[in-house]
Amino acid sequence: MSDLLDRITVNTQSSIRIESGRIWRFDPYVIEGEPHDADFVLITHAHFDHFSPDDLRKVLKEDTTVVMPESVIGKAGEAGFDTAGFIGVKPGDKLELGGAQVEVLYSYNTNKPNHLKEFGWVGYMLTLEGRRIYIAGDTDVIPEQDSLKCDIMMIPVGGTYTMDEREAAQLVNRLMPPVVIPIHYGTVINDPQTGERFAALVDPAVKVEFRLFR
Repeated sequence: MSDLLDRITVNTQSSIRIESGRIWRFDPYVIEGEPHDADFVLITHAHFDHFSPDDLRKVLKEDTTVVMPESVIGKAGEAGFDTAGFIGVKPGDKLELGGAQVEVLYSYNTNKPNHLKEFGWVGYMLTLEGRRIYIAGDTDVIPEQDSLKCDIMMIPVGGTYTMDEREAAQLVNRLMPPVVIPIHYGTVINDPQTGERFAALVDPAVKVEFRLFR
């Protein structure tokens, strides 16, 4: 089997797909066709480019496990989903799904009003094949990241609603993960070259992998 890194794709924005025996999707958005392939779907927050009911329906199977912040469950119900089987989470929760470990992390803005801490929106740390993958959600640089340890970091770099490329690079250079994948740019916010500008600011010891606009 190929390296786990080769089985991580981002179709746009923060719409992530990871294949590791089962299919994991995060914030499905602008999904082509109707693959109905997800064993697990994890939503970070309620904004349209992260919780997209139409795109969620495209990836669901009969037995898909759906995880989302407790504060988003009601919105899913309003969108017509039967949420009885959905798992509502908050920062600090830990789950075991399909033999994988999922830690629910804080994700919020510090200097802008779009993602307030009190909303209870989240990021995730997913441990697969012995590697820790940080899916940050829409966040600024926050104190809760200070002790983060991961093998693959997937963080927003677009600015306006999240940290920008310079702030993101400063975080990466402080935490020094082996691999970082920039996300959340080039579609809804900022331009496709944002990833390259981010990469130029990252310590050469960190491998920058592009899954958008490659």
